[in-house]
Amino acid sequence: MRELLPYLKLYKKHWFGLSLGMILGFLTLFASIGLLTLSGWFLSAAAVAGLTIARETFNYMLPGGGVRGLAMGRTAGRWGERVVSHNATFKLLTDLRVYFYEKLTPLIPGRVGGLRDADLLNRLVADVSAMDHVYLRLVSPVILSILGITCLTGFLVWFDSDIGLTLGAILMALVVIWPVLFYKLGKGNGHRLTQNRADLRIQTLDWIEGHSELLLFGAEKRYREKIEQAQMALMSNQAINAHITGLANALLLLANGMTLLLILWMSADGIGGSVPSPLIALVVFATLASVELLMPIAGAFQYLGQTLASARRLNEVIGAEPEVQFPSYADRKVVNTDNKISVEFNHVSFAYESNAPLAVDNLSLNIAAGSKLAILGKTGSGKSTLLQLLTRYWDVQQGNINIGEQALTELSESELRSLISVVSQRVDVLNGTLRDNLLIAKPDANDSELAGTLSKVGLDYLMDAPGLDQWLGDGGRQLSGGEKRRIGIARAILHDAPILLLDEPTEGLDRSTESQIMSLLEQHYQDKTVIFVTHRLVGLSKMDNVVVLEQGKLVEQGEHSDLLKQKGRYYQLHQAI
Repeated sequence: MRELLPYLKLYKKHWFGLSLGMILGFLTLFASIGLLTLSGWFLSAAAVAGLTIARETFNYMLPGGGVRGLAMGRTAGRWGERVVSHNATFKLLTDLRVYFYEKLTPLIPGRVGGLRDADLLNRLVADVSAMDHVYLRLVSPVILSILGITCLTGFLVWFDSDIGLTLGAILMALVVIWPVLFYKLGKGNGHRLTQNRADLRIQTLDWIEGHSELLLFGAEKRYREKIEQAQMALMSNQAINAHITGLANALLLLANGMTLLLILWMSADGIGGSVPSPLIALVVFATLASVELLMPIAGAFQYLGQTLASARRLNEVIGAEPEVQFPSYADRKVVNTDNKISVEFNHVSFAYESNAPLAVDNLSLNIAAGSKLAILGKTGSGKSTLLQLLTRYWDVQQGNINIGEQALTELSESELRSLISVVSQRVDVLNGTLRDNLLIAKPDANDSELAGTLSKVGLDYLMDAPGLDQWLGDGGRQLSGGEKRRIGIARAILHDAPILLLDEPTEGLDRSTESQIMSLLEQHYQDKTVIFVTHRLVGLSKMDNVVVLEQGKLVEQGEHSDLLKQKGRYYQLHQAI
């Protein structure tokens, strides 16, 4: 149960709605039990009065009005309890999703790098939704049952202490035994159901995302069979849950029937030592109505295992410490952006895993403010890793990085993001409109500014109807590779940060498109500090400095013309073209 503590703490924020829901739930139970109890007594008393002279003095109106009032109160109370408790629960789940997302974001990519996208989605959706069981099926029903049993016992003790205490003891024993019994019955199945639900989502998302490739290689049928297997496993778990629920309800009705027989036997000689009277019907019908107190918890605790499994999956994310932690906004170090900003790598070393070889090995670089640096090397030489370290995607394990003479670790996240623009090798296009994809770089930009930026990068034709409102599709399926790169450049222009990072922005493009994109970038980065990462010898003559990396180590550094004269590693790469 310790796994649920972080979520129970969130209840404080919605205590009023949750408490009001329980109060309305209690009043609904009171009305429901009172309706059956009063009806039983009224019918019996009216029948007895009709056979005697008491029929002339018996008050038919007051009990009849009470029955109608309790019936209307039960209906109104049930509606109000559902509205209030579910509204509070949905707000609680909303806060929980925001809380989970806030905890998840700083963990990317380090702590959650091994989790698949569909698994993360399942945690964010299904596992969070499972937390509504805690209040709706566990906390609220148990509290209402205990309060209801206490009040019903006190009411019956007023008429007959033996009958009242006996019924109260039986009901309280069921409240204690039932949750433990059905938690044990549903625990294992709940864990398997949670895992199988996640597996089904993962298999389905893999099939959807890779459908084209699966068709090309003839593997679509095999993957579809995996989905069917996961679905059957989940349906089997759901069937077991249904059987346990049916068993719980059946046993509860059996226990209620046996209790009813016992109470009927105890009251046969009269209530409270008096002669038999309509009060017997009152006690019997109160016992019959007591099933209302236990019905909500009859099979509810079979879901506790499922809820605990979901809580553990959520806690794996919520309880993890991010590898990169930014200082708070109040403690941030502000970098003076009036002038161009320098970047320094001082004896930096980094490895992705503790036992893995160094991706960056004792590297030092001094990039003067406003200068243009090209980093050259083969795939896996550590080029992109340097950019990830500069943007604090990861933190260095040795050495330090400075921006504008400020330590990188002293900058708040918002400050760091405002200083750096990135044009990456892979431009991620959101499944939204063209406007949405541009506004992520500058949220306050107006349509005319967006249109002007598109014109600068040669995408002015995208402004044809429907223009900025056109839907780009999942991953920008409506765009070509060159258009996606230009969208990335447009974002960098809109962001307009003093430091520009170019991570192989022309990779995979034809020479004509590559030349156009390089020209666009040159126009944009004239007054900025630029780090250009590439393994192709394109545009390097216009760089102030060129660095050659091999296996994370700096092997050559200098201007383009000087490196060619030295006839070293850079010269060899140039000759190999």
